[in-house]
Amino acid sequence: MAAIDDIMQKVLDAVPFQLSLDDGVEAARKRFRELSRRPLHPEVDAQDYSIDGPGGPVGLRIYTPPNAIAGHPVVVFLHGGGFVLGDLDSYDAAAREHAVGADAIVVSVDYRLAPEHPFPAAPDDVWAALEWTALNAPSFGGDAKLIAVAGDSAGANLAAGAALRARDSGLGLAFQLLWYPSVVWDTSLPSFTENADAPILDTPTVAAFSAAYARHVNLAEAPATLIPARGDLFEAASAYIAVAGHDPLRDDGIRYGELLAAAGVPVTVDVAESLVHGYIAYSGVVPAATEATGRGLAALRAALHD
Repeated sequence: MAAIDDIMQKVLDAVPFQLSLDDGVEAARKRFRELSRRPLHPEVDAQDYSIDGPGGPVGLRIYTPPNAIAGHPVVVFLHGGGFVLGDLDSYDAAAREHAVGADAIVVSVDYRLAPEHPFPAAPDDVWAALEWTALNAPSFGGDAKLIAVAGDSAGANLAAGAALRARDSGLGLAFQLLWYPSVVWDTSLPSFTENADAPILDTPTVAAFSAAYARHVNLAEAPATLIPARGDLFEAASAYIAVAGHDPLRDDGIRYGELLAAAGVPVTVDVAESLVHGYIAYSGVVPAATEATGRGLAALRAALHD
């Protein structure tokens, strides 16, 4: 595996950040919220909504690019944060970048977080948001028949699970874009050892997030809404899976790509060998991250517009 990109390493040295729950959930959330984030694409309109969910209101933020016309494609975007961290504000820039990069209306979902709301709260909220989007897309200029899902890390897990549930429910999705996903949950894969002490996300933190979210679940009997790789992948939406070389989750995403391909699902797996977990947050700062992010967004755009 290639060394960490030189510019990426300089940024990590200058602005060090490591995901961790060692000092508690609230402290971790505060650190995550206070991370410096570049404002992106102010030209994209953003409106907040609240819908009825299975456990109470679910917040949505709908982003509309300035060139959108009636019947525009829609992307349901699911933020990362290990099922424990993250919200609409901390992923505002990422949602805006998806709106512009994919030329699509983006519906960002503020699903419930663990440990207060463990599995299946998050996938249930996501499903409610996806159903609402399919029913109401025309009301905000979207095309109900041209919907994709995209997710970052834990959000990619939720996106992959929602894609399988959509197939089973007859809600056809155009595409699934999975950024460095956790979808196989097999810690014997080599990258969990090779990248045990990786920047941003290390193997102990993966375990801590998993425990906060699904400690109560017998993983041997876990449903596809928790571990998508355990599901029947036949006729799942076409996929683009982006992974980073210096990430414990690298081989998780690669393995899921192999499983999708074996099930006959069109899939592209992009391995950004010199990057780290969470690299889309460094798009526009680290050229290698900008390029890797651009490849994923171009695939999403092509699926929605070609």
